[in-house]
Amino acid sequence: MKKVFSFIAITLVVFALSACAGTKNGTEEKDGNKKLVVGASAVPHAEILEAAKPLLKKKGIDLEVQVFQDYILPNVALRDKELDANYFQTPGYLELQMKENKDYDFVSVGGIHKEPIGIYSKKYKSLKDLPKGAKIIMSDSFSDHGRILPIFEKAGLIKLKEGVGVNARVEDIVENPKNLDFSTLVEAKLLATSFESGEGDAVVINTNYALEGDIDIKKYGIAFEGNDVVPANLVVVRSEDKNNKEIKALVEVLHSKEIQDFIHKQYKGAVVPVSE
Repeated sequence: MKKVFSFIAITLVVFALSACAGTKNGTEEKDGNKKLVVGASAVPHAEILEAAKPLLKKKGIDLEVQVFQDYILPNVALRDKELDANYFQTPGYLELQMKENKDYDFVSVGGIHKEPIGIYSKKYKSLKDLPKGAKIIMSDSFSDHGRILPIFEKAGLIKLKEGVGVNARVEDIVENPKNLDFSTLVEAKLLATSFESGEGDAVVINTNYALEGDIDIKKYGIAFEGNDVVPANLVVVRSEDKNNKEIKALVEVLHSKEIQDFIHKQYKGAVVPVSE
């Protein structure tokens, strides 16, 4: 009888350890396929992944998509091995997050699409129409500021300190003739709400949140990043998994003509596929 109880105890311990092990690339499913769990923002990332599911199925991979509403948790979940990969961030954001979190040992395995950041206004038709002291609402993610401020500089509204490039911050503005107010920073996922509620004279919104918020991009967008400077949105994995064959298959499918055609048709230029 003692041997029976010992066997049961050992079995329970093994089961508990297995349940806590997290995800592992290429976990076998009941249908014999391998399983990948990928975290993503709802729009367009999760929608693109859903379009990729049948293509991956043909390659023997079952894709599970977990949707996140912010930019913090997908990296936490990746670190904790709750995900095999995530798909939502740009190179600048990834670099900033890895600097701030020393336990993030991540690497990009490919850029999939580009989303030009847009400036939206219900009051004005162009940046040059903005009045003196206009209130500009933008993301509280400093990695976005190096993308946003050059749009205003290109329009001739401000001048930035020479050489700051993608690392530009508000304090790098050396000329601001209209005294534009860039002091209001809002969490990125709330920018569409700020716009719809009529806050500020212009709101700078990441394209994924503009799409999620059902904002009429053509009607209210008054300026955008140039496609030549827009960073790609990446598929990111733990460094140890960068050569995993299921991850490589995922990126291959996301770069396929089928998915590029889906992006063109679904987002009509608001989202641009990356060919690699």
